[in-house]
Amino acid sequence: MTLWSGRFTSPMDETLWNLSESYSFDHVLYAHDIEGSKAHVHGLATAGLLSAEEADTLLATLDTIRDEFARGAFERAASDEDIHTAIERRATELAGDVGAKLHTARSRNDQVATTLRLFTRDALRDVALATLELIDVLQKLGALSPDAHLPGYTHLQRAQPVLLSHHLHAHAFALLRDVDRLADAGKRLNVSPLGAGAIAGTSLNIDPALTADLLGFDRAFANSMDAVSDRDFVAEALFDVALLGVHLSRMGEELVLWTSAEFNFASLGDDFTTGSSMLPQKKNSDVAELARGKSGRLIGNLTALLVVLKGLPLSYNRDLQEDKEPLFDSFRQILLVLRALSGAYGSLTFHDDVAAAAADDELLVAIDIAEELVGEGVPFRQAHERVGLLVAESLATGRSLRDLVSSAPSTERFVVLFDHGAALRRRTSPGAAGPSARAEQSLRLKSAIAEAKARLE
Repeated sequence: MTLWSGRFTSPMDETLWNLSESYSFDHVLYAHDIEGSKAHVHGLATAGLLSAEEADTLLATLDTIRDEFARGAFERAASDEDIHTAIERRATELAGDVGAKLHTARSRNDQVATTLRLFTRDALRDVALATLELIDVLQKLGALSPDAHLPGYTHLQRAQPVLLSHHLHAHAFALLRDVDRLADAGKRLNVSPLGAGAIAGTSLNIDPALTADLLGFDRAFANSMDAVSDRDFVAEALFDVALLGVHLSRMGEELVLWTSAEFNFASLGDDFTTGSSMLPQKKNSDVAELARGKSGRLIGNLTALLVVLKGLPLSYNRDLQEDKEPLFDSFRQILLVLRALSGAYGSLTFHDDVAAAAADDELLVAIDIAEELVGEGVPFRQAHERVGLLVAESLATGRSLRDLVSSAPSTERFVVLFDHGAALRRRTSPGAAGPSARAEQSLRLKSAIAEAKARLE
């Protein structure tokens, strides 16, 4: 029997049931639905709609049901359309008529909205914490090789030398923005819809502010229609996760490049790589490729929800059932990627000598020569042109840039710029990639991480 069978003279057709049922995926909400239901019971008791004895019975019954789920002992009935129906049905089985009072002053509309907010609030925090764990791994990897450096790239062309720690910190700062967005989303969603009913509230004397407080929400809803139809928080969560996935995809792409024979800047541990079913010599960075590939799935989940939401009139529409699978999938996938990448970076061996040799590419000294000329009073555009001509001559004649610079009286004083690591050491401006700027940047990163952790706690 469904929650609404009284109005109807025939059962739901099987094809509609198959389209409509959501227990197959929304059963993961059981703990959050029970949490919301227990707060609702307290609210009903405070309003005098349940006696103290009835409230105690319902609270104990809900604890029993939660234990059944936790033990894997809960049995779904054929009539359980969704997790909310299943819990109410089981409560009525265990508590009789008292169980049938559980839905007093509540619609499945505000019940679902409340449950989903509770779930999303917890899931956002889980993702944020897993992101901070990855940031911690990046920090430790950079600290293991404090002098390691490599070329920094623009347009995937060698641009300037950078410390490995600087490169990893760039990812860390991007990930911290993700953590900040996740925390912001958690703050914005922290409004309770419980008590909004189906659309217009109820005539019964309930107190939404009371249940909001019991559930740890900052406040109760202001408008009942908005409360039951709002899925902005789902869209925002999916966007935040999708953008985080894009950042992880970028990191995955770099790992694919770094661990290729062509770059050979790094290698991953055997426990984070795979082999080939045909080619015995292969060691594939599948973890990085999957991190890269999952981003499309995360973006697709966001797009799917936005398309669902774009044409809905107020207030609740059954289309909103489509909010859950994308949300569940995105949270599940992003946690898989975050944890696997944390392990992969933890297993990574950075090939300092190979990367340093690439970073000492003599063409990367061109900007330093130009800046030396600027220091002598030459306008930058003219300095850029003069050094560009030297680079062009080097490429055309096959002579090294160092040789050309050292052989000309007007530039021979700049030959020291080609010494090992010299160009890297010259990156001294605040936030730059050289050793002298590292300490301040590390302090700022540690401070930002501490602030993020404190916010989540």
